[in-house]
Amino acid sequence: MDFTDSLHEECGVFGIYDPDKILDVAHISYTAMYALQHRGQESCGMVVNNNGLLYHHKDVGLVNEVFNEMILRYLQGNISICHIRYAAGCPRGRDNTMPLVTKHTKGQIAFAHNGNIVNTEELTNSMVKRGAVFQTTSDAEVIAHVVLSERLKTESTERAVINAMDYLVGAYSLLVLGTSKLIAARDPHGFRPMCLGKLGNATVIASESCAIDAIGGEFIRDILPGEVIVVDKNGITSHRDKCGKPSNLCIFEHIYFARTDSIIDGASVHFSRKNAGKFLAKEHPVEADIVAGVPDSGIDAAMGYAEESGIPYSIALVKNRYIGRTFIQATQGQRETSVRIKLNPLSAVVKGKRVVLVDDSIVRGTTSAKLVSLLREAGAAEVHMRISSPPFLYPCYFGTDVDSQDNLIACKMTIEEIRKELGADTLGYLSTKYLGDIAQGSNVGFCTACFTGKYTVPVPYDGGEKCAQNV
Repeated sequence: MDFTDSLHEECGVFGIYDPDKILDVAHISYTAMYALQHRGQESCGMVVNNNGLLYHHKDVGLVNEVFNEMILRYLQGNISICHIRYAAGCPRGRDNTMPLVTKHTKGQIAFAHNGNIVNTEELTNSMVKRGAVFQTTSDAEVIAHVVLSERLKTESTERAVINAMDYLVGAYSLLVLGTSKLIAARDPHGFRPMCLGKLGNATVIASESCAIDAIGGEFIRDILPGEVIVVDKNGITSHRDKCGKPSNLCIFEHIYFARTDSIIDGASVHFSRKNAGKFLAKEHPVEADIVAGVPDSGIDAAMGYAEESGIPYSIALVKNRYIGRTFIQATQGQRETSVRIKLNPLSAVVKGKRVVLVDDSIVRGTTSAKLVSLLREAGAAEVHMRISSPPFLYPCYFGTDVDSQDNLIACKMTIEEIRKELGADTLGYLSTKYLGDIAQGSNVGFCTACFTGKYTVPVPYDGGEKCAQNV
């Protein structure tokens, strides 16, 4: 879902190094950015290395709004990094768009990352006292300062990145583009996904495997939590100095963020969502006529619920795919109307039927209530809400847009109270005990802090008062 009270997608990164200098790196990167557009619609940007000089373009908007043929022809070179942004916890606008391009004593360098640094304030204050000047409020600039500070003490940029990881606390899948090499780093806990692939003789790095598929590339493997990959004229080098800590991939990558055709750390996103739906059906069975998913992230879970329960799967809501980021809702009434514009019920399917409606999450509850109302207006006899994640009870500090508990309906109401608020006949959430089992085949552990309050690293705030809902 992409409505005003739902979660927003995370950022995405892509990089490519073509040693033969024969590929159209800019157009390939553009295609990959399109494949990652679901991870953020706030802004995007690209930096290309042409014989040691960095050329870049970035702006607020969708990929097709920011880039055109003239710009792509300008961005010529053989190495590039790209960024798709959603501004979680960071002011919106062009100043904070990525990649961040800067200069230092060794030349130009560019940074792009997905995630959130928990100790940004501490690092910033320390560097400001030493004379550092910050032009933005983005984590990318903090990372850049730390890396460049370490670069003055080390023999290479990759060693500076490795050393910087001792100071950076939190989530980051990071790309660094220098004058002659491409560097990728995944934080030691692996909060955000990152994978390695190839396109002919070129090396590609992406947030998700779907971007590698989109350019006709070949997936090689996931980058390990704590691993630093260097791609240069000598090929690919792996540094694993920072590997070995407990891995904690954000479980919501499998539930909502990632594209359904991606493979993350050994597990299929599609089957993870189907498994969540199957567990929901076991945990919250109900007599009904059809099962339907809220497009798009609720569809796979609905399929799993239908398969496990034996209730037929059907399409109950049709999504308008031509409503983009620029659709403006100035008033609350307009925001409520936008739900109907984006999703419309199929009256012929739901009329007189008992409907199980599966969605990925409930944040504030206003959109879910509207969807229940739409189905009832379309003639549904009953509406049973099923949510393929547990209730949100705690804020996220690692890049997911789950902020204050004041904005989380599950921190204000019990499940029964939420059911009444939504107007549903029944309401069932996936229990936390199933979270570790949905991504079968995964070779990493998971962060579930927004549901459990158990944070892997120290955070500025411990979760506050106990919420109304016990899970």
